[in-house]
Amino acid sequence: MRIERLGFEDWTAALPETGFEVFHTAEALSVLNRYATGDLILLGGYRGDQLVAMCPAFIRQTSGLRVISSPPPGMSVPRLGPILMPTSPKRRKQEKVNREFTSGILDELNAHSSGTLCRMICAPEVSDPRPYQWADLSVEPSFTYRLSLNERSTDDLLASFSQSLRREIRSGRDSDLDIEATGVAGGETVFRETTSRYAEQAEHFGVTWPYVRDSIIALDERARVYIARDPDGEYLGGIITLFSNDAVYYWLGGTRASYDGVSINSLLHWKIIRDVLEDPPIDSVSSYDLVGANTERLCRYKSKFGADLVTYYTVESDGLAMSAAKGAYQWMNRITDQLSGD
Repeated sequence: MRIERLGFEDWTAALPETGFEVFHTAEALSVLNRYATGDLILLGGYRGDQLVAMCPAFIRQTSGLRVISSPPPGMSVPRLGPILMPTSPKRRKQEKVNREFTSGILDELNAHSSGTLCRMICAPEVSDPRPYQWADLSVEPSFTYRLSLNERSTDDLLASFSQSLRREIRSGRDSDLDIEATGVAGGETVFRETTSRYAEQAEHFGVTWPYVRDSIIALDERARVYIARDPDGEYLGGIITLFSNDAVYYWLGGTRASYDGVSINSLLHWKIIRDVLEDPPIDSVSSYDLVGANTERLCRYKSKFGADLVTYYTVESDGLAMSAAKGAYQWMNRITDQLSGD
């Protein structure tokens, strides 16, 4: 397999119709390229003239180490890593593409060189991480909840929720609060209020407003901000969502709040789900990714939605040096997971 470096234009033209995360889009990657530490490299794997795999990677030098990451740490990007696009439906040929591309990008990135650390958090569509194990990288499973919305009615979905969640949603129907989809201005409110909430708890929020703002602007119809307000217009809570061609993702916001004894987060999630069913920005969206099912306390809430538990994999360099470098990545994952809690 031939590995080539791609520009944003070629990347956009080659992106498949399905099977990628929202941060795989050139719009999101271009913003990450401006704000994340390190240099972005876009890699494509060719068999002849056919592009069959892609992978973005960020490379940076820190504390005498060369770090390869996909996604970059500290940017609240839950997953990135490779995209596989084999042209054959045959298992043997799909596995060959996976093996050859894995080997090719690790060689192109010089991932096995002394003093180099490599870490990728792959999308759930990358279901076979064995080539990374065979390349002496460690592989660990993680989980997220994905709620299927394909050809389902609101009544069907509501019936699949837990009794307590159904009760909250039905109570919310009778309340006088307002939930609306907004844009950048609403995103700033969500960011400001979430930052304040974390400061009150002596915790660091992680990302900056310019980065969040530019992501919302660049993603355009792939980003929606949901704001809940009381009858006097006072802000109660909000969630920033992002859209791939397959799924809507919780991204930022969702701090704990209630109104008349009802969880604001529950009503926000329900509004997001209803909008995908009734007015999606991208017609092919068919699931809601709650982004994370790895923290026991948060899973007690997220499991109420009756979503499927979906596996994805983290692949990384092994050994003591990598163990010492995991702190920043683990912190990023905790922040991403915590922000979607209730």
